[in-house]
Amino acid sequence: MLFVPWKYIADWKCKACGLCCKAYSVVLNFQEWLKIVNNYGVDKTVSGLNKLFIKRRSDGSCIFLYNLSNTHICGLQHMKPKACKLWPFKILSRPDFGYAEEAAYDFGEKTFFIYADSTCKGLTYGRPAWEFVNQTLKEFIEISLGLRSEQFKTTADIPFLQPYAGFRILSIRRDYF
Repeated sequence: MLFVPWKYIADWKCKACGLCCKAYSVVLNFQEWLKIVNNYGVDKTVSGLNKLFIKRRSDGSCIFLYNLSNTHICGLQHMKPKACKLWPFKILSRPDFGYAEEAAYDFGEKTFFIYADSTCKGLTYGRPAWEFVNQTLKEFIEISLGLRSEQFKTTADIPFLQPYAGFRILSIRRDYF
């Protein structure tokens, strides 16, 4: 995968295509794992040698990914893991993927280096738009630092779900039947 510095990106909007939920395993911190286990059961997660993950279906997709009329919906929207909230962006304290000047982003008194995973279909390349620079990237950094948990610019805007602000898809545990 190729990581692109943010200064080459005009804008980003989630297309709800589900690619990220199909192509990548989601690493969970302990608190995220505990929330999922308490709400859905331990069988919705798996463990590696030193990491915890969300379980994947046989087709490789996240077990909480739902397809609703070709729009992919996260069943964990109400408790989405940080790794999911930050994708496709990497917010780093060092320019690990090069192009330091193009990746540098000042936030407060600190400089971060922001890159995007080029496989994301929501990226629009070009000169960064004001809203992208001052609202979207700022929100990604605030989520990364734990200063906010709500998402406005950093998630899909799905119009047909807007009337249902508290909407969440719950998985049904088979052992109830």
